[in-house]
Amino acid sequence: MGKLESNKLQKKKSLLDTAFNLFTTKGVSKTSIAEISEKAGIAKGTFYLYFKDKYDIRNKLVSHESSKLFKKAATSLEEYCNDNQVNLSFEDKIIFIADNIINALNTDKTLLTFISKNLSWGIFREALTTNVSEDDINFKDVYYAMIDSAEYEIEEPQIMLFLIVELVSSACYSSILYNEPADIETIKPYLFQTIKAIIKQHEKQLKNE
Repeated sequence: MGKLESNKLQKKKSLLDTAFNLFTTKGVSKTSIAEISEKAGIAKGTFYLYFKDKYDIRNKLVSHESSKLFKKAATSLEEYCNDNQVNLSFEDKIIFIADNIINALNTDKTLLTFISKNLSWGIFREALTTNVSEDDINFKDVYYAMIDSAEYEIEEPQIMLFLIVELVSSACYSSILYNEPADIETIKPYLFQTIKAIIKQHEKQLKNE
């Protein structure tokens, strides 16, 4: 990578990091582009080389932070399978990833609040396929690789993912932040059973039939 490209990536990362800090401490509505640029040490005009407006950088941040969560979960899943020499079923892989992400959000409630307040399916769908940072992963590829290795044919995999994401997001927000209707560890068994039921609804037939 050349020096010019490296400088561009560094500026973009600085803007993302600064915006995240401001958005999670002051809120999106009370944060201006001028403030983001000033604290990042970058000219305001340069901001627009990377982002359309502060809502664009907010959306990119949601995508970026979501990608980081999935990357960590996917890496943990791969390590678990390799270390234990096991091949988990499709539904167990989904539960493993969900549990890993829930634990991360339970540890970082600031991140949970930011993502939950600003997450929409459109933004999440972009996070599946668009890498905001060079170290982001394309979770869509990971997800469809899991589906390809599943023992069942999966009907409408995107709808299935949408339902699971919405379920986990809303359950985490209420139970982690407010312990409503119970704490997250109490909720988890019921949440995972519901995820399994959603997957069951989308199973078509055994692939070897």
